Amino acid sequence: MARLIAPAQSWLFSRGVDLTVFAGAALVSVAVVLAAPWLGAAGDTPLWAWVLLVVCVDVAHVWSTVFRTYLDVEELRQRPALYVAAPLAAYVIGVLAHMASPGTFWRLFAYVALFHFVRQQYGWVALYDRKARISELERRLDAAAVYAATLGPVVWWHAHLPRAFWWFVENDFLSGLPEWAGTVALTVHGLVLAAWVLFQAVRVIRGEGLQVGKVLLVLATWVTWFGGIVLAQDDFTFTVMNVVLHGVPYFALLFRYARGRYAEGGYGPLAPLVRAGLPAFLLFLAALAFGEELLWDRLVWHDRPVLFGASGFTLEPDLLALVVPLLALPQATHYLLDAFVWKPSRDPALLARLGWASRTSEGSPRGTVTPSSVAMARPSD
Repeated sequence: MARLIAPAQSWLFSRGVDLTVFAGAALVSVAVVLAAPWLGAAGDTPLWAWVLLVVCVDVAHVWSTVFRTYLDVEELRQRPALYVAAPLAAYVIGVLAHMASPGTFWRLFAYVALFHFVRQQYGWVALYDRKARISELERRLDAAAVYAATLGPVVWWHAHLPRAFWWFVENDFLSGLPEWAGTVALTVHGLVLAAWVLFQAVRVIRGEGLQVGKVLLVLATWVTWFGGIVLAQDDFTFTVMNVVLHGVPYFALLFRYARGRYAEGGYGPLAPLVRAGLPAFLLFLAALAFGEELLWDRLVWHDRPVLFGASGFTLEPDLLALVVPLLALPQATHYLLDAFVWKPSRDPALLARLGWASRTSEGSPRGTVTPSSVAMARPSD
């Protein structure tokens, strides 16, 4: 009888965690969208959903990067140039873009964010592939499946602008792509995914089994990107599908890392926060996210008086060119740093802190994952 499930390589974190943060996130997203009429959330995203999804998931997951970077004194000492240059470069580029025009800034920011979201889904699949030590053919097919599942709907979106939703602000994506280009993109995306499904079937027939976690992740990626872009008819649907699968797995990664770093004696006076567990970890990040959004609303948007108060400051355009990139800096820095801080070749202790390698008596990590595969190790960007 053909084996349906591959051995231990089926899971990245663990069976329960993988099912929760990948498949569970997608299922919850679909359930919430289907329940939108009963939740009073059809159309624009209501305030309660904005707080829960945008503030407590999307913005908070951005801030979680500080547990890998700026809250760790030892990490700062190891790579001081990186942690100074990344936010400085992001801010300078942001100011120059905003001085050109606010539209230029938001368009640049939207495409960088889109790249980040796509690469994060590829990174998760790549981590599964590393753990299982798959063939080069399968690795390439997995990469093609993820890029098809994400970029196919994105190209279709560009060919059907304007839509009832946008990434950051209205008209942040470039319009003008002909509709036939979107049709071609979805056709190619369907063919690639069909080939990937066929390959998985062949694995089962051969008795090699499935990497269940990876298969569910690719399926979840397709459901949320196709459903959240092609099928979506309102901002609420896009927000739910866009945010949950992106932010929830990242929380799992950072909390796992934070616990590993805490076990080494890291974080100094903030160590009790990690010791207190996941609720304290998430509440801390939510507080940072709420503080950021308060500043955005009081200084720039002025559109949520119920939550942040009606008073605020009306800034001149020249001042906005300095303030907006500054407020966007946590997110921009998150995008940049994620390209560097998840590479085991640059931090030999990383895999051990994540629980994906053991430690020798001297404290160096020893695992089954080779550093030569480092390009596939990062979960985003």
